[in-house]
Amino acid sequence: MDRHIGSNFEVPAGSIGVISLITIGIWLPFYDRLLVPALRRITNHENGITLLQRIGIGNIFSILSMVVAGLVEKERRRWANSGMASMSVFWLAPQLVLMGFCEAFNMIGLIEFFNRQFPDHMRSIGNALFSCSFAGASYTSSILVTVLHRVTATNDRPDWLTNDINKGRLDYFYYLLAGLGVFNVLYFLYCASRYRYKGVVIELENKATNVVDVEMNSVLNKGLST
Repeated sequence: MDRHIGSNFEVPAGSIGVISLITIGIWLPFYDRLLVPALRRITNHENGITLLQRIGIGNIFSILSMVVAGLVEKERRRWANSGMASMSVFWLAPQLVLMGFCEAFNMIGLIEFFNRQFPDHMRSIGNALFSCSFAGASYTSSILVTVLHRVTATNDRPDWLTNDINKGRLDYFYYLLAGLGVFNVLYFLYCASRYRYKGVVIELENKATNVVDVEMNSVLNKGLST
């Protein structure tokens, strides 16, 4: 892809990902100072939306990012195979912006979730689980790439992730990730619908205790009256 801006400056390939970081840096102050107060008036929730809703929105942005990445890769291959001029590298900006939104919602939501929902004496374990989730994702992605290298290669066609991306099918890989993301969201919704926040559980336990106390008092009063 063409990484030139003007005739004299070429964007380093490794710095393209900074678009996601810029998105996070712009979005977080807007979200915290403007969007959360507006949502708080609508939902009457302290944070505007719940932690699990925030994580779920991040998962959806991840799926959208992979779909857009697949469409851009499909268009890039069309340009490359037709002999047209190289596409600008800034065609990658939409998917990187979406990935920035994903990280802003998902990762920061996970940090808050582990810090708030774990017992006070186990918060360090919660922070460790956050890091372990990234480690697990890295191992899973390595296994997935290895499997695709072996499964998608044929005698007359290289695998999807071959070094020559014009002969591979990187767009199929992105679509596969989007499909896996859909299953992930469905499983997340299943678990989230059954989750009870720490404060809610304590409140329910207190209510149950109060009900038991009232019933015990009524039984004792009846016994004393007889």
